[in-house]
Amino acid sequence: MKTQLGLLLLMLSSFSLKKKIPSSLILTSSLFAIVLLASAGLAAEKKPIKVFILAGQSNMEGHARVETFDYIGDDPKTAPILKEMLGPDGNPKVADNAWISYYTGRGDNNGEGFGKLTSGYGSRSNPTADGGKIGPEFTFGLYMDKAVEEPILIIKTAWGGKSLYYDFRSPSSGVYEQTEIDIEKGRNTAEQNGHYYRLMMDHVKHVLADIERVYPEYDAKQGYEVSGFIWFQGFNDMVNSGVYSELPADSNENRFEKYSGWMAHFIRDVRKDLDTPKLPFIIGVMGVGGMDPKKVNEKNQEFRNAMAAPASYPEFQGNVAAIYTGNFWDEPLAEIQSKYEKVKGKRRQLKRNEVDKGKMTKEEMDAEVKKFEDELISPKEAAMRSRGASNAGYHYLGCGKTFALMGKAFAEKMLELMGD
Repeated sequence: MKTQLGLLLLMLSSFSLKKKIPSSLILTSSLFAIVLLASAGLAAEKKPIKVFILAGQSNMEGHARVETFDYIGDDPKTAPILKEMLGPDGNPKVADNAWISYYTGRGDNNGEGFGKLTSGYGSRSNPTADGGKIGPEFTFGLYMDKAVEEPILIIKTAWGGKSLYYDFRSPSSGVYEQTEIDIEKGRNTAEQNGHYYRLMMDHVKHVLADIERVYPEYDAKQGYEVSGFIWFQGFNDMVNSGVYSELPADSNENRFEKYSGWMAHFIRDVRKDLDTPKLPFIIGVMGVGGMDPKKVNEKNQEFRNAMAAPASYPEFQGNVAAIYTGNFWDEPLAEIQSKYEKVKGKRRQLKRNEVDKGKMTKEEMDAEVKKFEDELISPKEAAMRSRGASNAGYHYLGCGKTFALMGKAFAEKMLELMGD
């Protein structure tokens, strides 16, 4: 382009000398020529689109309902995020230059939803239909779209209730060895171990083989670049006592150390299967319960340490990072939620000890539970929970604010790892 520009300016100068055209007009013409050539050059040098893979279990699916968005605006610190999430009409924004393919399902009934990135790509009972929820993908995609010049393609694969030790077990981890509990219950686990890892990789390759199907404006000459991977999973491993058996009381080891090893194998295998040796990789560390050490039990903290550990391995320095999602836990909502759990406990207690034994009618139980709830939870707290929460604690209360903060943090860390 520099050669073309030089020739054009030389021609204009020569022409001006012969025709005695004013220099101001020549300068204007020259600047116009520069703009035209620069535009043509940019058009001819379209960079590969950026592809990001998001995978995990139910919290990667995302259980935050769109109805909780307004709660984000209640906090001056997060109100700017809400503005990024909404379009001019006040509805959830549709990304300018980001697309998504989301593969999910229940059991063997898997399916794909795809299109321009917007809300509704959270957990879906029908894989092809808007589920009215978001996961981390929404704000991750919006902030990446804002920061990156190239088009963004997100490939998300997530299924609820899945483990790393078994469901997402990658090839380098070998065949899963049955625990005594598996054997006692007659579980034939050898056949299906790693099934969801294979589903994930198959779908990624399926999308990459025909990107135009998901992103109609895709130019094959432009190509694509697999630019990052985000892993957000862990609950099923954290609560499994068979695979991660208790250690002696005097042991200083982490009972979840095996998770660290399998996570490292997972990262290596993903990079190998996608031919991306230094693919930027983010581990979303389980954060249910927040970060207060007084409120997070020892087992959960051990698990978090094991999840984050691979980011400190020498081979992964500078290209693997751990994000502690407990930093985005909404403590005020959690406090209110704990009160509702007490109300549920009260109902169970009365049913078991009074109603089931014929000492109290169901109507009397309902009245007593209602009285207990009214005394425990204020109208202000009830209204706050209604605005901000839409699911259980193990799904981060289904709080849109929490998932919006997660997605933003994932995007910021991904940009850092990419070096952009």
